Amino acid sequence: MPQARATDEIFVYAHEGAELRDFLALVERFNRRASNPTRWRPVVTTADDSLGRLVEERRGDVVVLAGRNGGKARTIRRLHESGFHVLADKPWLVEPADLEHVRASLESWPLAAEIMTGRHDVAAGLVKKLVGAAALFGAFRDDGPAIEQESVHHLEKLVDGAPLRRPWWYFDVRVQGSGPVDIPTHLVDQAQWLVDGDTTAPVLLSARAWATRVPAEAFQRITGESGFPRELQPFVDGDTLSYRCNAELVYQIGRVTARAATRWNLSPSPGGGDASHSVAHGTRADVRLEQSARTDHHRRVFVEPRTDARSVGHALRETVRAWQAELPGVEVVPAGPKTFEVTAPPPLDGGHETHFARVLDEFLTLVDAQHWPSALAERTLAKYTLLAEAAARTRAETNHRRDVDKTASDA
Repeated sequence: MPQARATDEIFVYAHEGAELRDFLALVERFNRRASNPTRWRPVVTTADDSLGRLVEERRGDVVVLAGRNGGKARTIRRLHESGFHVLADKPWLVEPADLEHVRASLESWPLAAEIMTGRHDVAAGLVKKLVGAAALFGAFRDDGPAIEQESVHHLEKLVDGAPLRRPWWYFDVRVQGSGPVDIPTHLVDQAQWLVDGDTTAPVLLSARAWATRVPAEAFQRITGESGFPRELQPFVDGDTLSYRCNAELVYQIGRVTARAATRWNLSPSPGGGDASHSVAHGTRADVRLEQSARTDHHRRVFVEPRTDARSVGHALRETVRAWQAELPGVEVVPAGPKTFEVTAPPPLDGGHETHFARVLDEFLTLVDAQHWPSALAERTLAKYTLLAEAAARTRAETNHRRDVDKTASDA
């Protein structure tokens, strides 16, 4: 979507290659589309040291950073120390050592912020408001994980009817990031949002990571490469790549225990696709957000009473009725003997693309206000501190298992 506070002329600094060509083709596609076309005019600079050229030429004061995650934390820090405001895609942290650079970029002005779209999703917003309604939700339960989040993704899939082409480095955890630091970046942010009143930094209780096996023929289909590049050889066993992209984290925010699990399958089953499932467990009701085959792959919000269904249903209807001025058209409908669904009309959410526009608008508002958002910086640092510990712990366990296996094979 066009952004009134950003110039249409954008300065692109990158290495020459397929990734730059793909990006420029995407910009052109957005400029030519029939609905809400953009008006971006890219001015491209290619150089071996494209970051150095950007800093030297300084043709703007805001940098939007995306692409490879390895080294991103150092890049953000250099831009920050050079006086640029930075809006960067996740994850910032790939190696535990990246935490030092993340901390430095979040210490003071200029602004460094993540592209976190989840808080602008209407379904996630409904969950947040439902959990905040004490008469309906009660309090977070303390007899197990009070927030449970699971997501299933697929390495090989179709997008707009065409096979999704991933670059080979997507399968290098030193570049893309391993399971504990990739998708959990979003999941932990959502949990922090739900427990918004508690500013306690998350404390890691346990973490584990495991690999998805990627056969050579599947790797060729997904990447277009003729074989595994030499950079990936440390992760190759015979004709199969071991891609350590899955993770499960259990942690606490204050008195609330949360569990985040993410898994990557090789390819979806017929008619299947990516899926996600999250539940906030309350003393009066559970609030569930689901996107799966059971919901026709739409994000849908359900409320499941744990106490008297009639009183919880009454509290739910009264709560939603009070939202009508802010969220017109939101309704409560039966979804089973003891389950309710909270629905929102399509105009309330323009789709995933609009979430990026809202993130940019929020970021530019902070830049224009010249006010340091200390709470945002503290929350971001607390999240990456948790993820750095999870990455370090799972790496140590993986190295230990490798040593045990080698000892056994040598015996």
